[in-house]
Amino acid sequence: MIVERTDFISVPVTDMERATSFYRDTLGLEEISTEGFPEFQLGENVSLYLLQMENVGSSFTAPHTAHVALRVPDVAATRAELESRGVEFAPQTLDTGVCHMAFFKDPDGNRFMLHRRYAPRD
Repeated sequence: MIVERTDFISVPVTDMERATSFYRDTLGLEEISTEGFPEFQLGENVSLYLLQMENVGSSFTAPHTAHVALRVPDVAATRAELESRGVEFAPQTLDTGVCHMAFFKDPDGNRFMLHRRYAPRD
């Protein structure tokens, strides 16, 4: 299999209006499509696609439990900015010795992390 790139990540939501507001207004992501399913740009190579499961003949059973890592220039500064907008984070930012990670959830419980590697891989 040859994969050229990842086009989008689907995120299941229960309330499209609430989710759109969270990603657009609270996180400040650029909305690049509003036709049926809102889509938000994540950097230059992938987008996040909101999916209300009932619209595709399914139902919301659970949020994503594996974190989507969002690379940011400065984890502490971005965390402070988002906390000022009401985003709740896990108590502490994790420093692994090679990167910083700060964990949060969207209104439906989908898991995300702010991430920044600061040391080279061995």
